This record gives sequence, structure tokens and C-alpha cells, in this order.
Amino acid sequence: MHLLTGEAKNRGENYRPESRRAWMERMLAMAAVAPTFCQSLALGNSTSSKSEATKFSLPGLFPGKVVSVEQGNSIVNGVYQKEPVRQMMRQGMQSLTGAADYVESWKMFFSPGERVGIKLNPVSRPYVMSDPSVVHEIVAGLEAAGIKRKDIVVYDRYKQEFLEAGFDKWLPEGVRWSFAAQAYDGVQQGIDGYDPDHYLDMQLTMPGFDFKNERARRSYASRYITTEVDKLVNLCLLKHHQSAGITIALKNLSHGLVNNVCRSHSSPMLNACGAFIPAAVSVPVIRNKTVLNICDGIKGLYHGGPGVSPRKAKYVWEHKTLYFSTDPVAMDRIGWKALDAKRLSVGMALIADAKPDADSGFVRMQPEHVDIAGALGLGVGDMDKIQHVRLKA
Repeated sequence: MHLLTGEAKNRGENYRPESRRAWMERMLAMAAVAPTFCQSLALGNSTSSKSEATKFSLPGLFPGKVVSVEQGNSIVNGVYQKEPVRQMMRQGMQSLTGAADYVESWKMFFSPGERVGIKLNPVSRPYVMSDPSVVHEIVAGLEAAGIKRKDIVVYDRYKQEFLEAGFDKWLPEGVRWSFAAQAYDGVQQGIDGYDPDHYLDMQLTMPGFDFKNERARRSYASRYITTEVDKLVNLCLLKHHQSAGITIALKNLSHGLVNNVCRSHSSPMLNACGAFIPAAVSVPVIRNKTVLNICDGIKGLYHGGPGVSPRKAKYVWEHKTLYFSTDPVAMDRIGWKALDAKRLSVGMALIADAKPDADSGFVRMQPEHVDIAGALGLGVGDMDKIQHVRLKA
């Protein structure tokens, strides 16, 4: 018995058959040393990307600082409330920056004439996804800093998912939108929409592909991040992820801005998210252009992610909180704590300890990608060194 189907064999000379027994033995050996393996793999990758570091490069202006703003009226009957969201956004940005007012907080990051991107997230549609009220407030903040709407470009990787989420229907007039690929596919090695001069080269491929195949072992950055924008606002969500453990700021960047990501979690046993996520975010053009992370935790998903089926909708909860940070590692650490707290409150195991079940099938989740990202200098992962400012609007 071979691991891959006849369709996979037809991919050509890169196919390399492997018995199921040999594959299982290899995967079990990897799982036994997963944290060490992931860190070694992440540290051992190489990147090619011409991008100059600035004072805004990750972990940004305020490393180790995370501001959370809770507002009980931010969502009513499942609907985001515009005015409470506005208050949360203004309070959070001022607290993060220490600026005298809301406008100055945005001017600290952005200047007139810059092209600014906003990375959205439609994956858990329609239950947990980027909401108009939050996006509109980010646009308003950018405008307050002097950014013209024609220079604001919202993005998600797949055009099909962007349109299915309805993002195009509620964008403010004049704001542009972009994507890297037409739709999801299970191989993801096409480079239309991606930049061959900016990539992560990692010794990890989808099963059946050869390491000698550059496209199989490389993940190329989207042309959106390399050529269409000068700076990026990473608008992420607060969610559980079956292979990565959590998907908040880091994973919204890693799996949203490069191709060939299925290799990071190609089966319940072949899981390398712990290595892939920090390595992808380390690509200089991503690390240097991401200047602000805002996590929409007004609604969250504490199990069964990243997608949400009607059966899994029971894991959606109203957390009623927005998070702000320039440091995606610190933000993920705080968000991870929030997810674990919710899981404990309903009698579930901590993410790092959880076993597979009917709604989360990976053998062992890898939230250690947060710590490894910290080891790579992308931010602060040590809770004792993180400043978490808790506010109520």
C-alpha cells in the first residue's frame, strides 16, 4: 500500500512512493521529538528577500506589550455594535502607543503617501471572520493619519474565500482589495500572484515531492506584500487550530502571505506548524512590513478550528475583547491564555495537553510555534516579560 493516490502519482517524476508502515514509523519518531525537531527545522531554514529593516520591523515599536480592551456591549444578539467597537479601537490604540490622542496614535505608524494593507481572515465564515465594524475603524484610523483610501488595500490570499465572505460588499468606497490566488488547492505550488525573489526555503515538502524540486520546498511571498503595500495591519482572529494549536497573529501572517503552506500540516501525523509558522513570518519582507497587529476577539473559537461547520458552531463564544500589539508573539501568548481559560471553563483540556477528538483530529497540536517565534526574535514569548494592559471600555 502506498501513501499517495493515483492522482498524486500523476504529478510526475517528483512522486516518491513510501509504504504506509514506513511512513507511520517515521511520523511516530518525529512526534516523539516534535518540539526539538520543530525548533531545529525553523532555525535551519533559509530565506531570500530584499527588504530593509526599520524601527517598525517585528516586534515593532512596543515589543512585549499587549493591550486588551473588553466591552460588554460590543456584540448584541450576535451582531457587532459600531459605537462600542469605535470606543474600543480608540482606547486600545491610545493605550498601546501612549499617544495624546487617537489621531496621534495612528500617526505614530503611518504617514501620508504610504500604501497600507489590511490582512483580513474569512476562514471561519460565517461564524467567526473579519467584521465590517472593526475594518471600518481601522480605515478611519488610517485616514486620520493622512492615508488616502486609494492607498488602503485589504487582502486575503484566496479570491474565492474573500468573495464568499462578502468582504467586497461592505468595504468603504475607494478602498481597494487584492488576493494572491483564485482559490484553495491541496498542493499550492503555483507562483502566479507570488514573488520569486522573496521566499522561505525549508527542507519540508508535501508527501511524494522531491527536495530537489525548488517549488516543493519553497514558499513564495505574495506579490501583495512585496509590491502592493508599504506597511501592513495584521487583523487577526482569536481561534483554536487543530494542527497549530492556535491561529492568531503569527499564523494569519504565515499562512496568509505565502504559498505552499499545506506541507506544514499535510496529515494528522505529518505536522510541522511549530517550525513553519515562525520560519514564514521571518521572511524579511513580511517581518519588516507588518507594523501593527489587531486581534478581533469579540467573537472567538475555542475548539475545532480553523474552519467552523454548523456542528462546530457550539465552540464559538462571545469574548467581547479587542487586542492590540506590535508584537505578534506576545499577542499570541496572551490570546493563547484566553483560549485555554475558556476551554478550562467548559471542562476541556489545555491546548498543549489535548488529545484528538471528533472535532480536532491532529495527533498533537503545536502551539510551541509561539515560543519558537520568540526564539527567532520575532517577539516576546516569556509571560514574565510581557506587559499585558487590561482595559474595559
